[in-house]
Amino acid sequence: MSILETGLLITTVLCIAANGFEVVAKAVKAQFVVQNSGEVGLAPRWLPYLAVIEGAGVVGLVIGFAGVRQIGLAAAIGLVAFFIGAVGAHIRSNVLHNIAFPGVFLALALGSVAYFALPA
Repeated sequence: MSILETGLLITTVLCIAANGFEVVAKAVKAQFVVQNSGEVGLAPRWLPYLAVIEGAGVVGLVIGFAGVRQIGLAAAIGLVAFFIGAVGAHIRSNVLHNIAFPGVFLALALGSVAYFALPA
């Protein structure tokens, strides 16, 4: 395994861990999630739906690790789209003080796309 492959593998594992944490935080409507979503104009009632979407991405990445790389790639692409939307919501609502968080999640998802796009 090359250094690039190792780095992308680590990025994908971090993507799973970070998004897994966020799924739980959204599902239980953690205070920091409710506050952040309120700042960007998202009603708390949408958080469980976002948790399901993000959770599907996490499950897809794990399935990708289990050998179905196409599912992993599709899940990673879905997470990229999800976090492009999150970054866009921050920009649209001019909430830039914490835009690094969805930006980091977007970068992790992009790394996961690269990992699953590599030849097996």
